[in-house]
Amino acid sequence: RMRVWERGSGETWACGTGATASAVAAMMLGLTEYRVEVGLIGGSLEIEWDRESGHVFMTGPAVEVFHGEIQLPMQR
Repeated sequence: RMRVWERGSGETWACGTGATASAVAAMMLGLTEYRVEVGLIGGSLEIEWDRESGHVFMTGPAVEVFHGEIQLPMQR
């Protein structure tokens, strides 16, 4: 399980980069297997490190959590 705090925003629902970094750190320390599920407030992500290629894969849902519009003044 992981929680995310982003400077300027506070606690957020998820962070793929942070989940991946945390998972790989745990893998490098021998605390987990090379495929793990990271639980975040916004849902779970599967992180897999293919040691042979060196690639790390993240699998999970992508959903829109906000939609908005802003009116900007015309520039001269």
